[in-house]
Amino acid sequence: DNVGVLIAQEQYFQDDMVLVIDIGTNGELLLGNKERVCSTSCATGPAFEGAQIKFGMRAAPGAIEKVKIDPETKEPQYKVIGKADWHTHIEGKINAKGICGSGIIDVIAEMFKAGIIDKTGKFVMNLGTNRVRLDAVDKKPEYVLAWAEETSINADITVTQADVRALQLAKGALYTGAKLMMQKMGVTKLDRVELAGAFGSHIDREASLALGMFPDVPIDKVVVVGNAAGDGARMALLNKAKRLEADERARWVQFVEIATEPAFEKEFMQAMHIPHMKDKYPNLKKMLEEQKAPIASSIKG
Repeated sequence: DNVGVLIAQEQYFQDDMVLVIDIGTNGELLLGNKERVCSTSCATGPAFEGAQIKFGMRAAPGAIEKVKIDPETKEPQYKVIGKADWHTHIEGKINAKGICGSGIIDVIAEMFKAGIIDKTGKFVMNLGTNRVRLDAVDKKPEYVLAWAEETSINADITVTQADVRALQLAKGALYTGAKLMMQKMGVTKLDRVELAGAFGSHIDREASLALGMFPDVPIDKVVVVGNAAGDGARMALLNKAKRLEADERARWVQFVEIATEPAFEKEFMQAMHIPHMKDKYPNLKKMLEEQKAPIASSIKG
């Protein structure tokens, strides 16, 4: 997959310092330009695909795929696959079944922006809304995204503390991979981030930046490139020169084994925070200030 992405995106012909992330159960990353390209992979787990999430499901009809939360009232709007319009609880039954991967990224980013969870991922209680509550069984906090009467499963669809932690682990792995490669190459700033893969094509750019899935970059420099691995595979099948290029460039790229890097544990722990424990996010801060998000003041610029 990574070689397919490499020959499709052709970082080795570019002047810009580009980070390409192929997102799935394994995150595969390429960082570099015409001077040098590094590669790594990290186990993000299945959270990005809706697994290990209490109400997670695949991207199928009935899955909540996009979410917005009002920062004042904490009330959500959401879009369900198979339905054209945004839905609110006022409009009645929408037959939601669960939350797919893009939906879980959206809702947790929105929860952060609305002040429902803090930078550590911990729920903020006593917000004056019945959307944030303790689960009746395990007494742990959760956010009610859809009430039972709106769903086809006759149960409230919620986002739990465990769901937030699962996503933090996944996004922390991606960020750590990118950060360690940047350190290896002596890079302090990215010119562009490209999100690849069938799943990466459906991620909201602002949500991914807000969560800290990758280092700070202007939002207009976050680009969705589609199924780059598939594109690269087709190129290699149809073009002998491209097959030779794939072989040569695969040997030219430097692989970084991030799990054995001395700084891995420290960087991973810091990357678990939203968007990050220490690293600055001036572009994210500016974006959130423009949106008048309550959390903007807590972002390091």
